[in-house]
Amino acid sequence: MQEFLQGRLWLRDLLPADQKVVGDLIKEELIGTIPGMETVKRWHGGNAWRCNRCLTEDTRDFHVFNCRRCGRNCRYCRHCLSMGRIASCDKLCYWRGQDRPPQGKAELVWEGRLTPLQQRASGELEESLLAGRPHLLHAVCGAGKTEILFGPVHRILAEGKRVCIATPRTDVVLELLPRFKKAIGGTVIHGLYGGSGHGEGIAGLVIATTHQLYRFREAFDAVIVDEADAFPYTYDRTLRLAVRKALKPGGVQAVVTATPSPAILSEIGRAGRKSVIPVRFHGHPLPVPRNVPLFGYRKRMAAGKLPVRLKAWTEERLRREEPFLIFFPSVLLMEQCLPLFSELDGNIGAVHASHADRRELVMALREMRIPGLLTTTILERGITIPNLQVAIVGAEGPVFDRSAIIQISGRAGRSPDHPDGDVVLFHHGITPEMDAAVREIRKLNREGGKATGMPAL
Repeated sequence: MQEFLQGRLWLRDLLPADQKVVGDLIKEELIGTIPGMETVKRWHGGNAWRCNRCLTEDTRDFHVFNCRRCGRNCRYCRHCLSMGRIASCDKLCYWRGQDRPPQGKAELVWEGRLTPLQQRASGELEESLLAGRPHLLHAVCGAGKTEILFGPVHRILAEGKRVCIATPRTDVVLELLPRFKKAIGGTVIHGLYGGSGHGEGIAGLVIATTHQLYRFREAFDAVIVDEADAFPYTYDRTLRLAVRKALKPGGVQAVVTATPSPAILSEIGRAGRKSVIPVRFHGHPLPVPRNVPLFGYRKRMAAGKLPVRLKAWTEERLRREEPFLIFFPSVLLMEQCLPLFSELDGNIGAVHASHADRRELVMALREMRIPGLLTTTILERGITIPNLQVAIVGAEGPVFDRSAIIQISGRAGRSPDHPDGDVVLFHHGITPEMDAAVREIRKLNREGGKATGMPAL
């Protein structure tokens, strides 16, 4: 029971153990309980309900139902309903006995070498984590952020402590998990996301979606939030609270991002430290997006025709056998266009957040078994494919803000053998967000050129 519950916060009814055994451990004070929900005082006066799992206090998240268990009208939380219904008469359990250290002894087996800029950032991050000081790693897309983390994460694990790398996207978890398992041996590593299972043993390193942190309480000595600017982390306050809840007293938080927002800078605070890497690991500048007008594209697509420029760009990728991603502002428009792209090549696929075969299709693109994918912003980050070419259809749409465009642009040119991928913004009018993204990429390239002595685009 300790192996499962240590550091976790779990609904009693959903614990993988006999309820009598759980009851005995509660009596022995090895398992503690807190109510599923409780009322709290608001700073401006009055009371509010709070879910003790996801920490929401939004009145819109709570609904009343006739509870069969207690025979009364109970409130339940809709905000974290996908993790099992939690009501006001439920109990959340946590391990209150003495903690056991993570299993195994971590060993850094990665044989790669860091660039001088990467080495400096890695050392600064390690220093901050050991000192209990918040840290921001601001590194451009393709700077080798994962490799920078290997050393600091290993150092924390070698001291018998626990580390969590949290990210808003399942795709990023799936990208990071095999890389860390290959780089760091001798310790238990769990990958947690919706439908992943819970893992066996007490993990020294947990790589999880930020939503999974609802289920943790005072578990980690360090939490590193990767892709901290991604949806929904930046828009959902409870996810940021979940990170704090998952930290042990005195634990430290670090943030890794290519596009730090004012909110992220505020979260790190004045006491925190910042490391900046303005250049990719291979030293080449970031691809600068080019704007291509696609006026009236929606009307033409609705008539069953691909816009000429978009069709020509896709045909060029097919002719040159270059893998590609084409981003769309909505699932509806993407699915409307899929048959039109299928006329060019029947193997072109399409993926979105709830697509059943998303992982298989991304793997097929990576292995060059399909030529390209149509996608939503679900693939704007966490994807590394050599020689990838990128286009955005409807770049003027509100979903493609500065951060999203920079991240999408960062999918191209990541390989040292193909550092100059094409990034095209097909649009029905240039927006301030498009201009801001191009300006920032050019600025980073200038800074990168100064750092490496190479010319910037």
